[in-house]
Amino acid sequence: MSRVLIVGAGLTGSLCACLLRRELLNKANIVVWDKSRGAGGRMSTSRSPNDPSCTVDLGAQYISATPYYAGIHSSFYEELLAQDILKPLVAPVEGMMLKEEGIVNYVTPHGVSSIVKHYLKESAGAEVLYDRHVTHIHRKDAGWEVCHKGGTPERFDIVVLTMPVPQILQLQGDVESLMGENQRRMLEAVSYSSRYALGLFYKADTRIDILWAAKYVSSNPCIRFIAIDDKKRNLASTNCGPAVVVHTSVPFGIQHLETEKDAVQPIILEELEKVMPELPQPDSIKCQKWRYSQVTRSVADCPGQMTLHSQPLLVCGGDGFTHSNFDGCIESALKVFEVLKSSL
Repeated sequence: MSRVLIVGAGLTGSLCACLLRRELLNKANIVVWDKSRGAGGRMSTSRSPNDPSCTVDLGAQYISATPYYAGIHSSFYEELLAQDILKPLVAPVEGMMLKEEGIVNYVTPHGVSSIVKHYLKESAGAEVLYDRHVTHIHRKDAGWEVCHKGGTPERFDIVVLTMPVPQILQLQGDVESLMGENQRRMLEAVSYSSRYALGLFYKADTRIDILWAAKYVSSNPCIRFIAIDDKKRNLASTNCGPAVVVHTSVPFGIQHLETEKDAVQPIILEELEKVMPELPQPDSIKCQKWRYSQVTRSVADCPGQMTLHSQPLLVCGGDGFTHSNFDGCIESALKVFEVLKSSL
């Protein structure tokens, strides 16, 4: 049985693990590593430090299904809807622009990371480990030796890399020498937007009397999007306080990309008070820097995956190889899975 390492417990990585478990049950021993403390990647849901039932989505806010993708990925949407992981977005979002007719928007009642957690659960038997920051990958005999910060190197037969493309390019060991010149140029051409997200958590008796559930802001140089997260998810609870998420604009994110979060947070709060002076003081705050927020230029022709070495297999996937949304990650996971099937 081949030992397969998937680096990254975001949407692409978790779905790869799920597809492997469902379709190649007896051919793969699946291991998932992520450098963070939990699953989700940019589909991140954070909890209040004072009340674990109070949560906020700091990454993806809702999922937009175009008629095309709702058709070709219908089985994925139907599964998540049947499990109540997805529900239609019914709350009002001010300033939302429909890029195409027939788009249906969905929210996640239990937080957007619940999608990733569902696929990891469906990969039952996979070994999922956090705080595993991969630094080196070496070719060893018929497999790979993978090193992570502060840990002992481990051997794998197949390695799948699903982290942001710049992090793939930062890997040391044999990855650089195995990469073709054309492949390197294609990867170096990938670009991402950067932004900050602020999660504001409130006590259970707090009221936020706003008519909208979420709002796109065009009149502020710092703030681009605000959501009353429980209202966006169409949840009502007297036992749990509300939570607010604030996303900054991309220019603000780029301007402050190398600034410490502790210095950026008060700037965002000052601008938020200008936009929403009626907002009460939160019980706690979390500031998240998204260095790699959304893909602005993906790998040319959006191939879904890139095979860096075929025997033993080293393959890359993620939204950097398609486009930066739910369906882009599904497309990439399916392409990576095709390569895995032919190798196992």
